Amino acid sequence: MSSLRVRRILADITAGGTAGLPERLCRACVVAIPVTGVGLALLTAAGHGGTITATDGPAAVMEDLQATLGEGPCVDASSDGRPVLQPDLAATGASRWPGFTAAALETGIAAVFAFPLQVGAIRLGTLDLYRDTTGPLDSPQLAGALAFAEAATTILLHLQDDAAPGRPLHPELAEAVDSRREIHQATGMITAQAGISLAEALLRLQAHAYSSQRPLIDVAKDVVTRKLRFGPEDDHHE
Repeated sequence: MSSLRVRRILADITAGGTAGLPERLCRACVVAIPVTGVGLALLTAAGHGGTITATDGPAAVMEDLQATLGEGPCVDASSDGRPVLQPDLAATGASRWPGFTAAALETGIAAVFAFPLQVGAIRLGTLDLYRDTTGPLDSPQLAGALAFAEAATTILLHLQDDAAPGRPLHPELAEAVDSRREIHQATGMITAQAGISLAEALLRLQAHAYSSQRPLIDVAKDVVTRKLRFGPEDDHHE
């Protein structure tokens, strides 16, 4: 481990055991760095994967939105292999990610900082920081974000090392991929049912999950099994 700061981050979040490390890392990151939310995504250069964990509602929406649309800072960070720092999404994001930017601004996200998680040419995912105010990360904050990204990379490698023989992914990572698949399918169905964009469809799905106090994946399953339908003029039919 090259950084004393990374070692301290890992020591702090593993003090209570090794269960739920991704969630604990994101919670520690949002405390250490002045951002609104943090998400950890499992991604490949092709953009496949899913949200492993996120600290709050808006961050979770942004993670799912980028995976659904196939565009956004975390998608570019993963595919390009370098950080994508967007301190003023309203000013510069629309030309680069039109669908994502419109939905992000509607959700109250003003700045995004995405960091690729990789070992050499192997790309594991991204650590994504979201803020509801504009402005760049200063030098100490950027250094802190990079340290958390390195710690996140270590955690993902640890989870893969613990995967059962014959299984390509650790259960925590496999769950992220499986849930992403169902959320993506549900979003596409809502788009067709309500005649709206993918971004708006995902926001409606998220809003319904929030208002009904149910996990997003459970609401998505209801859409996929046709227990829940979204029409063009109202939020949903059950």
